[in-house]
Amino acid sequence: MIKNYFPIDQSKSLKKKILIQPLFVDQKVKNSKEIKGLGDNKSWSSSSIIKAIEKDLKKGINNFLLFIVPNKKQKNPEDFSFHYEVIRKIKNYFGKDIVLLIDTCLCSITVDGHCGVTHKKSIDLNKTHYSLGLAANTYLEAGADIIAPSDMMKNTTKYLRKIFVQNGFSNSQIMSYSTKFKSHFYGPFRDVAKSSPQGFDRSSYQLPVEDKAKAIKSSISNAAQGANYLMVKPGMTSIDLIRDIKKETLLPTGAYQVSGEYASLQMLSKAKFGNYVDLLLESLTVLKRAQADFIITYGARDIAKYL
Repeated sequence: MIKNYFPIDQSKSLKKKILIQPLFVDQKVKNSKEIKGLGDNKSWSSSSIIKAIEKDLKKGINNFLLFIVPNKKQKNPEDFSFHYEVIRKIKNYFGKDIVLLIDTCLCSITVDGHCGVTHKKSIDLNKTHYSLGLAANTYLEAGADIIAPSDMMKNTTKYLRKIFVQNGFSNSQIMSYSTKFKSHFYGPFRDVAKSSPQGFDRSSYQLPVEDKAKAIKSSISNAAQGANYLMVKPGMTSIDLIRDIKKETLLPTGAYQVSGEYASLQMLSKAKFGNYVDLLLESLTVLKRAQADFIITYGARDIAKYL
């Protein structure tokens, strides 16, 4: 029986079990490194990440979205050995005590920071799908619980489903970044993930913020392709979409409170325009009110003790 990690949640109250804490592992980091604008979030080494997760578990957080930043940049990504090493180490240590989601994209590994393999200022979809398939298969072999493709390329979910069936991972779960906008709120993340795009922007594959119909259609498409969970991103600027997406797809749908949104709460607090916990709690409560079934937030570990 396939476990539903994030079922549709009809309750109106915010609970720890629906929160997902992002984590960063950077191959260049020796122990830990602060992330500008993101409070106590840090980039960890492949060794120090274990203690970081242990601390979060003690706070009641056991859902983690992992971003891995390797040393080596590749034109046509095929080597995901560092990713395998990190995921394997984490799952061997924690087992079923945690739910480990792996962000599946190419932006932190490509030479130009794009989410796909590029050719003459455009995306080569076939090569992109091939690399994403290699990555996702590697992550599952290492023990990942959920694959979370964030590339926003056409038919990625469909392609991954086909690859999973071919490689004996038919029951593996996909959390699709199904409605992901081209946004100005991703700045702190792109800095830590070393994923700022070069040559051309991401408007050819990320969604325009003004087009609600296209945003909903994107999630409907990913549902039809075989996603288990859907997502809106950025979360706080997409609260009008969650209910409609759930109604159309009947799938659990969550929200990602992205780095720029979270950093704005930190800045308000530091400027003494508001209390950090109050700001964070209000922002997450609004996402839950909008019917988010799960919430990815850099403040999961901070808000847990108040729930």
